[in-house]
This record gives sequence, structure tokens and C-alpha cells, in this order.
Amino acid sequence: MTDMADQLLAPNPVPTSARGSGTTRRGSLDTLLGPMPRYLLRRLGQSLLTVFLTLTTVFVLIRMAPGDPAYSLAGPLATTEDLARIRTDMGLDESVFVQYLKYLQGLLHLDLGTSYSFQAPALDVVLARLPYTITLAFAAILLTTVVAIPLGVWMARHADTRRELAANAVTIAGQSMPDFWTGLMLITVFAVLIPVLPPAGFTTWSSLILPTVTIAVLQVALISRMVRREMVGAFLSPYITVGRSRGVSERELIWRYSLRNSAIPVLTALGTRFASMLNGVVIVEVVFAWPGVGSLVVRALETRDYPLIQATVLVTAILAILVQLLVDLCYPLLDPRVRLGKGSGK
Repeated sequence: MTDMADQLLAPNPVPTSARGSGTTRRGSLDTLLGPMPRYLLRRLGQSLLTVFLTLTTVFVLIRMAPGDPAYSLAGPLATTEDLARIRTDMGLDESVFVQYLKYLQGLLHLDLGTSYSFQAPALDVVLARLPYTITLAFAAILLTTVVAIPLGVWMARHADTRRELAANAVTIAGQSMPDFWTGLMLITVFAVLIPVLPPAGFTTWSSLILPTVTIAVLQVALISRMVRREMVGAFLSPYITVGRSRGVSERELIWRYSLRNSAIPVLTALGTRFASMLNGVVIVEVVFAWPGVGSLVVRALETRDYPLIQATVLVTAILAILVQLLVDLCYPLLDPRVRLGKGSGK
């Protein structure tokens, strides 16, 4: 059965003559570096450009937004002289272009300035909060994967039945509930009415349960419906019909062949969700007073803390790019037909 499925899944061979021109164009680089290093170098260049454009955009936008960092720091009783002195100390009295040049100069030395709120290096403040966000994101994506994939497979196996329609209604309800409402309901039930879990903060590992479940409710609804859609399409594929005629067990057809051929779009969605969680699940972190990057961003925006906002964007953008790169590198493991650095440009 394995040979039969592999033959059905294998791409059609490309004539040597059709491959010749592409090989000639890339032959020198591929011979010197190989396809994978060449792909990694190209992705590194793309990533650096993405980070640079993101930081530049954020730098400009936060300075165009209404509000004065000096006023936020000095308070409503500050005089005009006090505000002018604070702006001078912060370097805000200079033109935006001069501020940008100084920002780029500091960026080359990983000096993103001093946080107005914490009076500490902005990058250090963000890195101190980052482990909490990574822990929450990892727990949420793990719970999502463990629940959503089996649920989606089950829904696909029982497609268009009453049980599947009931499960589909539950996932639609989970997809419709906003995070803040789910979090408040969980706090009300499990921290107030039945006080078995901490309502907020991070005091013990049990504090991780409620925010993790809050995030996972929406993600499970989205991913399970995607798995269901991909698996239903896989069940109609010729190799599944051939496998059944050969007597291959239903379990093997589902978990070895159908799920594997449906895995790439699901993996892409999981990677995207995980990257967004690393950027800080702002609403959930605020509801549960979670000491992560999301709640830090809210405070930085409230106080117009430019260095802290820029440091947060830098760290989260790099994490998101690394996650997407890891997802891309996993594609050939799931589908041998995918070859990074060849053919399609990947």
C-alpha cells in the first residue's frame, strides 16, 4: 500500500530538456551553495527587509498619532517649561528625520533607547516580559493542536450527519465568542463561583489554565473546521478508494495518508496563529492581568512610550519571521514533493 500511495502521490517526471534552462541559470549558485543554503540566504534577505520596513512604518505612525509623551510623563500639572525640558531630554524637540537617523544608529548597536515609563533599556523591558508570552502562546497552540485535529478528523468522518452538524454548531459558537467575553465567563465560573483557579496574574502554573483555554476556544473552532474541510477533500481522492479496495484499514487511511496530505494548509494556519500569539494576545493578557508583551504594549501606547513600542515591534517581528521560516522548513517533511529552493521559488 505504501508503494502504491507513493506512486499515486509522486509528481510527473519533468523531461530533461525542460529542466535544462533553469538548471543553467541557477547552476553556479546551486553548485556553490546548494539549494537549501541559497533558500535560507534569500529568506534572510527578505526577513531583514521586512523588519526594516516594519520598524520604519511604526516609527513614523506613532509620531503621527495624537498625544505627547512629555505630557504623559509629566502629568496634567506640568508647566510649559517642564514640558519643554522633558522634550529636550527625550530628544523630541528635534525633527522626525533626525530622530529617525539616531534611531537607526542605535538599532545597529541594539540600543533602542530608554523606556519613558520604566526608566530602563526598552529592549531589556521587552525581553523580561517575553517568556510569559511565549509560555502562554506555546500552551495555547499545543492545546489547540491536541483538540482541533482529532475533532476535525472526527467531523470529516461523520460529515453531513446529525452528530457532525451538532459539532459544527459548537465550533461556530466558539468562533463567534469574543476573547474578552470567554475570559470573563471563565473567571466568573472557575475563579468566583467555583474558586478552583486563580483569576489573574501568574502566581502558579495553574494561573496558565484560564488564559490558555480562552485563547484556544477560538483557535480550536477555526482549525478544526479547516481540518474537516481538508480531510473531506482527501477522502474523495483516488488513493483512498484504491486503499479501501486493497483492504487497508480505515485508521491507516485516515491518519497515515489523508491527514498527511491535508497537513500543509493546517500547519500553515497553526504557524500563523502561533506567530500572532507571540505578538501578544492583547485582550487576553489584559483580562487576566498576564505580565506578557501584549499588556506591555497597552501600557506603552497609553503613555506614548516610543522606545518601548519600537522595541516590542522589533522583538515580535523577528519571532513571527522565525516561526514562518520554521513552518516552511517543515513542508518537505510532510510532503516529499515540496523542495525548498527549487522549482517554484520556495
